[in-house]
Amino acid sequence: MIQLNNIVKTYILGEQVVKALNGVSLTINEGEMAAITGASGSGKSTMMNILGCLDRPDAGEYFLAGQNVAGMNADELAGVRNRRIGFIFQSFHLLPRMNTLENVCQPLYYQGLSSKEAKEKAMHSLKRVSLDDRMDHLPNQLSGGQRQRVAIARALVANPAILLADEPTGNLDSKTGKQILELFHELHSEGRTIIMVTHDPEIAAICPTCVQMRDGEIVDYRRVVPEK
Repeated sequence: MIQLNNIVKTYILGEQVVKALNGVSLTINEGEMAAITGASGSGKSTMMNILGCLDRPDAGEYFLAGQNVAGMNADELAGVRNRRIGFIFQSFHLLPRMNTLENVCQPLYYQGLSSKEAKEKAMHSLKRVSLDDRMDHLPNQLSGGQRQRVAIARALVANPAILLADEPTGNLDSKTGKQILELFHELHSEGRTIIMVTHDPEIAAICPTCVQMRDGEIVDYRRVVPEK
């Protein structure tokens, strides 16, 4: 599913040159549930941007489903994001003046679906996360956990190959965070590829694959192979 080969990403901060990623290589197979962890400044956010095709590396190769996306231009990357990747953000990124159903429809409009088709798919996605009774609610009428479920429904609605979650429990209390993680496990059990970028060691501990980063490099890698 994902193959990174010697990925390098450098930022210029004033007169300082910072190597956010320094020759990173990584493989994530289809159907894996992986956590990418590390302290602030470790490179995990840059890794998320590269994996999510939000940014391009300065050097190296990134094969996504066999396609090298490292050298694509902005429009090509946008097409890959829309077709293959579902994003779930810590701050939810819901449009405040749109109700739940309208928020979940948004990725489908970018794909050119009609309003009727988009709403049918969005309703199915909301039912999947047990929010089909909140379709008319605005984001400020929902709890934090409900808003995160809307964000997950929006990420799922286009049936992407990969779910990429950035600190998915960071703005939630511990009980609600546990419920969201249980939902991720359900989605993983269905065969979905899930990558969570987090500083939370508890999330890392429950993921079968864990990648720890420090100073732009992978310093630890663990993969638990399921018993047959």
